[in-house]
Amino acid sequence: MSTTTVHLVRHGEVHNPEKILYGRLPGYRLSERGQQMAARVGEHLAGADVTLVRASPLLRAQQTAAPIAAAHGLEVAADQRLIESGNVFEGQRMGHGSARFTDPRNWRRFVNPFRPSWGEPYAEQAARVIAAVQDARAQAEGHEAVLVLHQLPIWLTRRSAEGRPLWHHPGRRECSLCSVTSLHFDDARLRGVSYAEPAGDLAAGALDATGGKLV
Repeated sequence: MSTTTVHLVRHGEVHNPEKILYGRLPGYRLSERGQQMAARVGEHLAGADVTLVRASPLLRAQQTAAPIAAAHGLEVAADQRLIESGNVFEGQRMGHGSARFTDPRNWRRFVNPFRPSWGEPYAEQAARVIAAVQDARAQAEGHEAVLVLHQLPIWLTRRSAEGRPLWHHPGRRECSLCSVTSLHFDDARLRGVSYAEPAGDLAAGALDATGGKLV
């Protein structure tokens, strides 16, 4: 029996002066704080037996993955399956302007929070990330792999792994910036899930994906 761990790392804080929901928009880079977070998670995983590093093709994920890969002499491979969730409000300010909930034109987008009706279905997000996890587990068998991606796909993957419903309260996600959600396998069987926040002390005052302060 071989033991393998696949770490799901959320990217660091993003430079987002417009305070919009940037989603899959290109060019959104890490802030200075986000770079510090990435360095911290790189240090956290430096002693791990990492043989594979993959990341979402979006810049913020690639930048977060860089110090992790460098610590192990590896290259960062892009995996489209790790991309941010799709959202119809991408490029807008949530709660403001054309994205506000009080605008009747948006009500159809909020009609089903269990799917959800405003973006990529939860089940589809979990399925694509789980497929990426299984590929990484097989390639890094007996060692550890790192996948750098985004909060919602990570949280859905964890909920799926733990046998919980995919629908949830967004404010209760345990997946902070540069956090590490680790999936532990015995051969192909999931043995358990663990969670760490190596950059937790840097989170005070950090901005979330819509430009709002986390703390």
